[in-house]
Formats: sequence, C-alpha cells, structure tokens
Amino acid sequence: MRFTPALFDHTEALLSELLRSTFPADLVVSRYFRQHRELGHADRGFVAETVYSVLRRKRSLAARCFDDVTSRRLLLATLACVQGLNRRELDAVLIEVEGKWLAQAKAVKLHDLPPAVRLDLPDWLHDALQAQFAAPELEALCAGLNQPAPLDLRVNPLKTGRAEVLARLNADGLVAEACRYSSLGIRLAGKPSLSRHPLFLDGSIEVQDEGSQLLGFLLQPKRGEMVADFCAGAGGKTLLLGALMRSQGRLYAFDVAEKRLAKLKPRLARSGLSNVHPARIESENDIKIKRLAGKLDRVLVDAPCSGLGTLRRNPDLKWRQTLDSVSELSVKQAAILRSASILVKKGGRLVYATCSLLDAENEAIVSAFLAAHPEFVSLSASEVLHKQEIEIECDSDGGERLRLLPHRHGTDGFFAAVLERQ
Repeated sequence: MRFTPALFDHTEALLSELLRSTFPADLVVSRYFRQHRELGHADRGFVAETVYSVLRRKRSLAARCFDDVTSRRLLLATLACVQGLNRRELDAVLIEVEGKWLAQAKAVKLHDLPPAVRLDLPDWLHDALQAQFAAPELEALCAGLNQPAPLDLRVNPLKTGRAEVLARLNADGLVAEACRYSSLGIRLAGKPSLSRHPLFLDGSIEVQDEGSQLLGFLLQPKRGEMVADFCAGAGGKTLLLGALMRSQGRLYAFDVAEKRLAKLKPRLARSGLSNVHPARIESENDIKIKRLAGKLDRVLVDAPCSGLGTLRRNPDLKWRQTLDSVSELSVKQAAILRSASILVKKGGRLVYATCSLLDAENEAIVSAFLAAHPEFVSLSASEVLHKQEIEIECDSDGGERLRLLPHRHGTDGFFAAVLERQ
C-alpha cells in the first residue's frame, strides 16, 4: 500500500477526533470508517493501526513533540519514529518548518526520558505496575502491550475440528497456525476480514483471544450440568462453554446490558447451540439469581474491570482509567463475586477472572472473598489445565492462579482464580 497525502489527511482527521473524544477508541474508529466508505480494506488497516500506534505511545511521542504537542506532530512522530517512514516518504506531507523539528524528534533518546514516559504509562499506572513487577519484567510487559494484538480464532467443535479449519484457511491463502495453549485456538497472520468467510458464516469459527479461551477450560463444564456465565457480555465465552457442554444441560448467559446480549443472538444462531438461555438481570442481586441459589454446578465470573490487560487492542484505556475508576470497579467486582457464589452448589466450581493486570482487581478481590467465605477453597489453575493436557508457565505461587501476560504467553493479560464450594 502506497503512503499518500490523502491517507495522511484521513489519519490526521481521525486522530484529532480520537484525542478529543470521550468515547472508546474502537467506537470512534468504526464511526469514522462508516462515514468514509471510500477507504478500502488496506487503507483502513493503515489508518487504524497508525492512530492506535499514537495511542499506545502517546506519552513518549509527546516528549518528541517538545512544547508543541498537536495531533499532526504526534502523527508525524509516529510515522517517522515508530513506523520507520523515511524523510523521502514523508516529504509529500511535510511543510518546510517541520523538517528541522522532525530531525530533533528522531534524535530523542528514549532511555533519557523518565520511566513512566519511556514506557508510555500514566504515572498512577506505572506506580501500580512497578509495585508488582521487577524493572526488567515491567519493560518487557510494556513492550508487549505496545504491540498490536494478533487475530485469534476459536474452532466450534460441534461443527468441525481444528485440523480441518487450519487446512481450509491455509488453502484460502490465509496464514494460520495452531495456538500454543488452547486446543481449539488458531492464530492468523495479519488482520484479514473474516465476516464473509464460509467458516465464519456457518459458525465453525469465532474470533476470540487465546487467553479468553483458557477461561472456559478452567471452568471445565460437563454435559448435562447447570452452568452460568455471570457477566456474559456479547457471549464469546458463553459459546465456548456451550460447546464444551456439547450443547447438553442448561447454560445461563446473564448480563445487565440488553445491548450486549443482543449481540449474542446472531452468534448463538450460527453456533448450533440449543442449551443457552440468555437473561438480562437488573443487578447482581436480581431475583433470577436468588431463585437459582445453590443449584449450579459451575459459574464463570468474567468481571467488569479496567481492561488494562487488553491494551494491545484497546490502548486508549490506559489514558481513560484512573485510580478512582479502579477503586470503584473493585467494589463492584467484590459484590459480583459474592452474588455469583450464591449460585454454586456444594462441590461446584466458581471461576473469577478479569482482563486486568492490577492486583487490586485480581488477587485482592479473591483473597478478601476467601477470607469471608471459608466454605470456598482455592484450586490450582495449573493443575486444572494440566489435567486437560494444557501446559502453561506458572508464577511462583505454584500455579494456584492463572496469570497471562502478552510478553510471556502471547495473549491478552488475564487473571483467573478457580474456587470450589466444599
């Protein structure tokens, strides 16, 4: 794809809109592309990846802009310093006075910048992560978070097998390989459009990060059981749970947002599942929950969280979240876990998970819950996965918790704890 002034103008316009907006970046990007249908697939890919590159590295790029931080300069600094376009390629869009500044911007040494600036983190988040990770690991983590996420698929075992899907995708000219951990996972090279691919249309594949898939294997639902996805959202994990149950038993998909559950309906229709029962609830204390108290074999709580483990695909979150918002979320997470636990029968399993990196949303929530609920005990996440022939690198806690990190595992950042009611 050839870099042109017209493409630069689109990228600058979208970036300006993103930096002003209070809405999530993916919504702003989608709206811009709907308004500019003249942009082809490759052009959209360039524009989207470039503005996301700015959001990932906004703080160190601002340092390269010195005292004149504008969307135009941030964009030029990204193109020159991150994406590696040379002066000749940029000449078509540079005005005369920008040449000297750009040379100075490229000469900035990142190791001379303060750590939070160099790592492209707000100060509060740098402090929180610094308390959890040693310096070399924090550097590696931030480098991993600043890379674009790969495109992962999950095979629907009710429809086909992974080997068949791999063969079909590669025959169609896509570069596909088996994921490292999930037995249903496939990783694609690049970002091909799959919305019209026959395997997507017939429900044989779904887009789902490999880390998210592993949460389903931690819950390990069986045929004929009663199971709940307590915060189902658009239903990616619900569909996996239903497939692992071979569409037998009863699977509740609870969520407080009708819009999110509405997105599950077409996916559910493609999946071939007949055991899923979507249900909107008013809150974690809804009467529907109380009626099912002590009746469920397994409950998954993928709790609402800061999303800081998904910065590869949602880099704007690190600039939108704050210490206060994390504190508010942790109160909600504790309440949701407490309510979800009521559903679990004796001998049943409860999995608490987030896509956050922060102990305040993860270990602190689980530890407080276990202290207040001695009827629940912690199981080794590593052992649960090992019994399913999933071998995964564990932390020094003996593998009791699943902690996924992009630089170690190639997935989004995830935390999960497996609990059992005695």
